[in-house]
Amino acid sequence: MTTVTKESGAPAPAAEDAFLSVRDLHVSFRTEDGVVRAVDGLSFDLRRGRTLGIVGESGSGKSVTNLTILGLHNPMFTTVEGEIVLDGQELITAREPELEKLRGNKVAMIFQDPLTALSPYYTVGRQIAEPFMKHTGASKKAAWERAVEMLGKVGIPHPKERAKDYPHQFSGGMRQRAMIAMALVCDPDLLIADEPTTALDVTVQAQILDLLKDLQQEFGSAIVFITHDLGVIADMADDIMVMYAGSAVERGTVDEVLRSPQHPYTWGLLNSMPRLDSDLGTPLTPIPGTPPSLLTPPSGCRFHPRCGFRGEVGGTRCVDEQPLLPLGRGGACHLTAEQKRTIFIEQIKPRLR
Repeated sequence: MTTVTKESGAPAPAAEDAFLSVRDLHVSFRTEDGVVRAVDGLSFDLRRGRTLGIVGESGSGKSVTNLTILGLHNPMFTTVEGEIVLDGQELITAREPELEKLRGNKVAMIFQDPLTALSPYYTVGRQIAEPFMKHTGASKKAAWERAVEMLGKVGIPHPKERAKDYPHQFSGGMRQRAMIAMALVCDPDLLIADEPTTALDVTVQAQILDLLKDLQQEFGSAIVFITHDLGVIADMADDIMVMYAGSAVERGTVDEVLRSPQHPYTWGLLNSMPRLDSDLGTPLTPIPGTPPSLLTPPSGCRFHPRCGFRGEVGGTRCVDEQPLLPLGRGGACHLTAEQKRTIFIEQIKPRLR
C-alpha cells in the first residue's frame, strides 16, 4: 500500500535499500481527558549497518514510535495508522504471533531501565537463554552456553559465574550490559536502544556506547538510538531525526544537522548544551516555554509558541499553516533558506563556538 505523508504532501515510496521504512505513522491514545496524538505523520528510512539517532525532549514521541515498531501497545486504547515495513514485512497489520516471531529475533530493544525490564525472579543467564531457545530451538545446555558467551562479549567478568546471579546482584552498568546481551543473543537485524545510557555515569556511558559500536560492526545490525543528548548522538549516529510534539521537524546526516541545522528547535537544543570551553558560571540558554500538550497541540507550526523567529516569517503563517518536512535533508520551518542561513551564521553559530 502507498500512503500520502503529511510531511511531504506526496506519495512516499520506501527507499529501495531501506531495511526499516516508516511512512505517515500516526499513533494516538484514548484517555479520560481526550485523544493524545503521540505521533503525528512520521516518515523515515533506515538502512542495514547504519545508526539513526532520534532526539527530542521528553514527550516528543521518540519512545512511542519505537514501541509501535515492536507492536508493544495496547490495541484497546491505541490507534495506529500508516506503514511500518521491516525487511519487506508490514508490521502494523501483522498478527501477534507474527510479531512474537520477530521480537528478540529480527528486531530487539534495549530498554532505558534494565532493573525494571529484567525479571527479579530469574537468573540473568536464564533470561538471556530463553529467547535463544524460543527462536532457534536450541537445547537448554546450548542456550546456557550461548548466554555465557554473550555475557563475555559485552564485557561481564567471570561470565560463567555471573550468569547464575540475579539482576539485583549486578551494578547499573552491568545490568545494562546484560540487557544488551539479551537483545543481541539472536543476532537481530534491527536493534532499538531507548536511552540506554541515561542513568549511567559518564565513564560507563562511554563504555556502553563503544560496546554498541563494536557489536554493530560484528553483527551488522541497523540501530535506532533514542536520546535527548545531542553529544551522544554526535558520537553514535550516522543520521539524525529531531522530533518535537509528535512530529519530525528536521532530519539529515550527523554532519548536516550539527553543522548547519535548519530548524529553530534544533538551534535551541544545540544552544542549551553545556560546553567544556565556556567560562565557569556561564549560564545555559534553555528553550523558553514548555512542550505543548498533545491533547490540544498548537495550530500551524507546533513550535511557534516557543519560537523566537516568528517575526522573521511575518503575518500569521506560523500560527495558521503547518510547515512541511521534505523526505530528504531539511527542516519543517516557514523561514526561507536564506533567512535560516543568515540567522544561523549571525545569531546561533557564534554561541556554539
